[in-house]
Amino acid sequence: MSFSALGLSDEIVRAVTEQGYTSPTPIQAQAIPAVLAGGDLLAGAQTGTGKTAGFTLPLLQRLSAAAPAKINGHTPIRALILTPTRELAAQVEESVRIYGKYLKLTSTVIFGGVGINPQIKLLKNGIDTLVATPGRLLDHMQQGTVDLRHVEILILDEADRMLDMGFIRDIKKVLAALPKKRQNLLFSATFSDDIKALADSLLNAPAMIEVARRNSTVEVIAQKIHPVDRDKKHPLLAHLIKSNNWSQVLVFTRTKHGANKLVEQLEKDGISGMAIHGNKSQSARTRALSEFKDGSLQVLVATDIAARGIDIDQLPHVVNYDLPNVPEDYVHRIGRTGRAGATGEAVSLVCVDEKDMLKDIEKLIKRELPREVVAGFEPDPNARPQPIQLRSGGGGGGRNQQGRGGQGQGQSRGAAPRTSAGPAKTFGGGPAGRPSAPRRSGGRGR
Repeated sequence: MSFSALGLSDEIVRAVTEQGYTSPTPIQAQAIPAVLAGGDLLAGAQTGTGKTAGFTLPLLQRLSAAAPAKINGHTPIRALILTPTRELAAQVEESVRIYGKYLKLTSTVIFGGVGINPQIKLLKNGIDTLVATPGRLLDHMQQGTVDLRHVEILILDEADRMLDMGFIRDIKKVLAALPKKRQNLLFSATFSDDIKALADSLLNAPAMIEVARRNSTVEVIAQKIHPVDRDKKHPLLAHLIKSNNWSQVLVFTRTKHGANKLVEQLEKDGISGMAIHGNKSQSARTRALSEFKDGSLQVLVATDIAARGIDIDQLPHVVNYDLPNVPEDYVHRIGRTGRAGATGEAVSLVCVDEKDMLKDIEKLIKRELPREVVAGFEPDPNARPQPIQLRSGGGGGGRNQQGRGGQGQGQSRGAAPRTSAGPAKTFGGGPAGRPSAPRRSGGRGR
């Protein structure tokens, strides 16, 4: 099947072809006709499946098919795309620009962590498509610098992550400012009870698409576990990078402090690395991501939420330095490799403290991951689990840590902590396996 056969214009197909794509992925083949039909859509798609083009291409087609009347001489915002993080917002808006390069449509992106005045100026000029993080969009709404009364299409991208981050109240405030008659598209990697509840309240008789088994891991990714003592994780990681000549490695830590510390340790080993998390300035995050993408940076160390929006073709290696608190995050993490049909490798360094987390992950993905002990790094069979310490204090960092509307890590402005379905397990003196949102990676320091 070709893109033109899906009902896309010659201008859009030309832009897509220039990016090297000749045939649609399964999510695109199903989502594009559904969106063009004009109805609501609930789509389940893992990262790396081509979902961004799955909604940006038909969005551009619909907007270009009928030009609206100008409002006070300016183009009204006709499409609104909400994303959980800055990086993902920037990536989505870039896709809108790339695929719409031969169309007379305009777009911009707004998020926190940067000055608001240049954004106000861009919004005044009028745009067709606005990509935004929820908090920064609320800032503009409160200042009266954005007009959402003419939005025809609303897209919630990675809706599961937005709920996990405590953005539900912000989303509801945005929904209240939109016209009642509009097309709604909801994309989510997982279909939790919270997502189903949001879909029920938002979508009207939606088409449903699910291109992969719920919470499945991409089959082209080779996964393995290296059992190791907690204090040997850093030496083992350095050994793996050097002995295997890994040149581009994305490493996940549970906390921001852990990310910073690991970068310092790797530097002493002669391995170039940078950290990307919510406490880093937007310019530092952009620079780290740019250098990692172009290959000049060997290791990028990230917390879970900061990694949303990292879309790198042919990324060969993902390492779980710490297992995530929430099992679903394992699927998101390893989905950074094995993208667009390429193969990839996901390695997890697991100490005795994380055995319950590993059990939860294996239960979720319905498979046991192969264990491989690395010579010289054999774990102590008598080691006893210790609590996984997180900094004391209530509430997540959220937008208070870094300016409103950015890549919040934790709860948003007093939102109730979200807990996953099922009772919390006790592990090492505190809840583990399925904790509430403030315990999510990056939300608290060590």
